[in-house]
Amino acid sequence: MTLLTTIAFDADDTLWQNQKFYDAAESACTDLLLDFGDKKQISGRMIETERRNVQVYGVGVKSFMLSMIETAVEVSNHNVPPKIIAEIIRIGRELTSYPIEVLPYVHETLELLAASYKLILITKGDLFDQERKLNQSRLADYFSKIEIVSVKVPFTYQRIFETHADGPARAMMIGNSLKSDVIPALEAGSFGVHIPHDLMWALEHAEPPLENSRFHVLENIKQLTDLIEKIA
Repeated sequence: MTLLTTIAFDADDTLWQNQKFYDAAESACTDLLLDFGDKKQISGRMIETERRNVQVYGVGVKSFMLSMIETAVEVSNHNVPPKIIAEIIRIGRELTSYPIEVLPYVHETLELLAASYKLILITKGDLFDQERKLNQSRLADYFSKIEIVSVKVPFTYQRIFETHADGPARAMMIGNSLKSDVIPALEAGSFGVHIPHDLMWALEHAEPPLENSRFHVLENIKQLTDLIEKIA
């Protein structure tokens, strides 16, 4: 019996570029607020605001925009000019329309794997924005199931792999985030493959679970087919 039957993928910064646009938006926002503090201080306040807000609003462009506005209000002691708030809103709105840049080797790797395995996309974020990015990426047809979730915890992967596949033990999750993609999938009982991206959101930092025999690290998605052949 083949061990692996299902391969699941994260989307943002695993299949296409994402974080670089958020980093640019954050930088533009902090530049607008330099009258109220230095860039490092404002950026640190932004991260703490995001950390607080993801517990309430989740992850995505709307949560990020609210965090930028809230940061502006806080660092200015409620004195931020309305025109700066308007500009922050414009910066946030632009995040819903940036061009999708599929990462190298993604199309050919998904095409190859889809011939032998069930592929599932598991991504979190704002529903409309994630659907937009998926549609523009032209990757949707490779996946037999697409799950846009609000949180990625072990139960998320357990539910998806038990409902749409042959269970976690016969599934593999691939992503750029140890915290959201790899560690909770491993805890659910699946394989977890980390493909680091050059940019990482501060709230996604985690230590690699080196003691877990189902944990693997690859330099790029092109190496995935060789790893799967060894495991399967």
